[in-house]
Amino acid sequence: MTRALALLALVALTGSASAQGLSALKGHDSNAPIDISSDHLEVQDRADRAIWVGNVHVIQGDMTMDAARMTASYTQSQTPGGNPQINRIDASGGVTVVSPTERAKGSFGIYDVNRRLITLIGNVSLVRGANTVNGARLVIDMNTGRATVDGNSVDGGNTSRSGGRVTGHFTVPQRTTAAPANGTKTPPK
Repeated sequence: MTRALALLALVALTGSASAQGLSALKGHDSNAPIDISSDHLEVQDRADRAIWVGNVHVIQGDMTMDAARMTASYTQSQTPGGNPQINRIDASGGVTVVSPTERAKGSFGIYDVNRRLITLIGNVSLVRGANTVNGARLVIDMNTGRATVDGNSVDGGNTSRSGGRVTGHFTVPQRTTAAPANGTKTPPK
């Protein structure tokens, strides 16, 4: 029964080619320009990082990411006058990731641009339409469009409202009951 519910949760949120379609983040262009705005910016060029603080808002293609603080790690361009390349963004303070069909929230977040993974930790929720899954850790793989939710965080600590378990709320399509083929009425329950 638990395995069947887990499968239902996975299909309801990530979909399949024949069901609801894949996550909107499948195939997300992680090479698209990243625009970041905030109240304050500190560049630590010797450490190859930039720290944005206060109402941080990131846009990359049709995905956005918001948090109170973000640190971007980057590599310097090997060509003279070239732009640095962001490799990873670490976010904290009410992290929200939004795509055209999903909204994910957590206390902390990591966007690994090179591996094309978004990880949220701490009281995470993933909402797609009227379906919601909650847990302690969420990993969105933009290569496959698969989202994985765990009840405990990576270190085994329980950082979810659900007491170390994954919980979900799913809508069910309304069905009408059809009359039996022999013409008799179905007795009331």
